[in-house]
This record gives sequence, structure tokens and C-alpha cells, in this order.
Amino acid sequence: MAERISRSAAGLGAFAMLAAVAGCGGGKPVAAADRADELTVWLTVDAQESWPDLVTEVNRRFRQTYPKVKVTVQYQQWTTKNQKIDAALAGRDVPDVIEMGNSETTNYIVNGAFTTVDPAKYDHSGQWLPALRDACRYEGKTYCVPYYVGARVGIYRTDLLARVGVAGAPRSYPELRADLDKLKAKFGAADKNFSAFYMPGRYWYAAMAFVKDAGGEIAVSRDGRWHGTLSSARSVAGLTAWKQLLDAYYTGDRSKDNGDEPAVVGQGRVGMFYGNTWEAKAATDSRSGGDPALRGKFATFAFPGPSGGLLPPFLGGSTLAIPAKSARQDLAQDWIRLFTDRTSQRRLIAADTLPNNTAQLREVAAGGVNGPAARAAEHGWVTPPAPGWTAVEKSNVLPEMLQDIATGKRSVADAARAADRRIDAVINEH
Repeated sequence: MAERISRSAAGLGAFAMLAAVAGCGGGKPVAAADRADELTVWLTVDAQESWPDLVTEVNRRFRQTYPKVKVTVQYQQWTTKNQKIDAALAGRDVPDVIEMGNSETTNYIVNGAFTTVDPAKYDHSGQWLPALRDACRYEGKTYCVPYYVGARVGIYRTDLLARVGVAGAPRSYPELRADLDKLKAKFGAADKNFSAFYMPGRYWYAAMAFVKDAGGEIAVSRDGRWHGTLSSARSVAGLTAWKQLLDAYYTGDRSKDNGDEPAVVGQGRVGMFYGNTWEAKAATDSRSGGDPALRGKFATFAFPGPSGGLLPPFLGGSTLAIPAKSARQDLAQDWIRLFTDRTSQRRLIAADTLPNNTAQLREVAAGGVNGPAARAAEHGWVTPPAPGWTAVEKSNVLPEMLQDIATGKRSVADAARAADRRIDAVINEH
């Protein structure tokens, strides 16, 4: 406890020193306590809905150093955030801190939208999760700060597994297949709409995890240009394993994407699925289409892969960046430092969210809903840091390839070759 207090005091002292040398218009330096200004922060609604107390606490801590700086936090919807960011960055009135999805950052960084940051000034920067850290790096410099992350895991109906004589979650891929076989035999025979394993055909986050598990990649950089590699032998092996699982245990619409898991699982016709930990709770919430009668009947597990290790999950997460046009970059860095320090990360853990660093993953309760996600996160991955990755996502290359595979329209090899050609056409654009 004493060490944490001394670190906190040292941090506040550093803030004051930084602010004391921050001049206005080349005049006399202004002390932190006398700095009168406004700081605008754009966060997504996740913070507003899931950890508003963290925002309040960080603003309180920030005011201890900058009592005359007004912090305005504005919450953005994921669906419209980037459009608003683009409009703001095109003008002069920019927010000072912006939350970005970790797969969104590269294009903005390449185009000079964000200023650099010094990782050494942030807690646990040496242990930042690679999937977040690498999203912030470009040509040897760092342009954003990791915020939080989420990792997909296996989620299963404990009551249904118990009815087929299975006491706990599978610990290996053969055990997983054996458990799914039992669920299918018991419940699928009586209900043709029962899926032992829920796996929509366009669910690319799941399918690409199998590609990664097999040692494959979506795309790689060679000689200064990015190239699709889904048709490599290892990637095809991963896609083949994914399709085998889908063919054996999924009875639903193969032209669907993921996103409605809580409503589908809440109907009671699913034994297991692969998703975010919050979806287990949502499947029991009537507001999201779930069934309250299922409360207490879901548990999570670190999903085993065909390779023998854990299936490497896509790490969806957020970073915090400072626009290059911001006139308050020093204040923005101080606010981000507080919002991502070890104390704030503990608050995220308490809100069932994973921290931005491997050191504090160990603080996540192993027996809690996020324990398996914390284990899986250390093996996680993120989309290629290519200039045109946003264009790849917008063109729906991956979901359309998977739909062709899932519906039998094309073989795995043919669909992968076609996807590589489409990726190559846009992935180097910015």
C-alpha cells in the first residue's frame, strides 16, 4: 500500500512540473494550479454504460493538479464515431483525446492525424498487450495509448452438459469435440434446430482465430507492401478446421454474421458458443432478447484449438490518441496517463473488463467470468496494421469468403484465393 501511495504522489508531482513549464504564447510559464483551460475528451458509450465511476474519479484526480481546467467528456456511438472524427479532424476545432478501436488506428496514424506519445510516461507500458501496443506503433514511434481489451472465449450451458454426464468445461480440442458430440446426440436428435455449437457462417473473428491457431495469417508485409495470405497452406488448414466444426454442430443460417448471439442462445437451443464474456449475461437479459430463466446456467472457458494450445482470440479493444491539431497536448497526455494507470486498470477489472497489460491480467480472478478471457488474452491477435485494413473490412472480404465456404459455394482453397486477390487490391491504400 505504501508503495502505491508514493508512486501516486510522484505522478502528481510530475504532472505539476509538466504543467509549470507549459507556457502560453511564449510568455511566462503558468503553474499547474493556475492553468485555465478546457479539455475535450471523446470516449465511446462503453465508458458511460459500464464504468462511469472511473471517468468521474479520473476527472477528480485530474482536478487536483489542474483545478482551473474544465474537462468535458463526450460519449460517442461506435457506429457514427469515425464519421464525426473525420469531420472534426478536417477542421480546427478538434477534441483533445479520442478513443479509437485498435483495428482502426493505423490509417489515421499513417495520415498524420495523431501526435506521438512517450510510452515511458505510462504505467506498465513495458507490458502492454501486443495486440494493443502494435496497433499504436508506426515506423518506430508510438501514436496512442492502450486503454482496455476484450477476448473471446467458449461459453456453455452448464445444465445441458450436466445432463449428458459432463461435469465441467473441455480442456482440450478432443474433449471439446467429444462434449459437442454428446450434446448433439442428446438434444439434436429431438430438436433439429438445436446447435451443439453456434457458429454463424460469416463470423470472421472466430474463423480467423482458427487460421491463427494453424499458424496462418490474414495478410503479411513483404518488400514494403501488404499481401493477402489466406490461401497459404496453414491458413487453408485453419479455415478447413473451422468449417469442419461448423458442419458437424451448427444447424442455423450459414449466411448470417455474429452479433445476435444473446437472442439466439437465449432461445435455449444452443449448447456452446464462442463469444465475448458479456454475451453470457446478455443471453439471460430480456432487453437483449435473452431469457431470464437461464440465469446461472452459463459458464466460460478458455477455448482449446485444434493445434493443442488455446485458440488465439481476436483482441478487440480500444486505444486513446491525441489529435495532432490539439492545442492542449500536454493536458491530454496527463489525462490519458491517469485514465490508463494501474489504479484505473484495476477499476476496469472490477467492471469485468480486461486491462491493457499482461502484468495486471494476473489480477483478474481466475474463477470469475473473465478468468478464462484473461488466460486467452495472452495469446491474442489483432488485424494486420496495414494502411488499407479499414478498406478491407468495409469491403466485407472476410465475411463473404466465409459465407462462400460455409454454404459450399466454393471450396476453402478457391474462396481463400479469391479473398487474397480482393485484399491485395485495397490493403495498401491510404
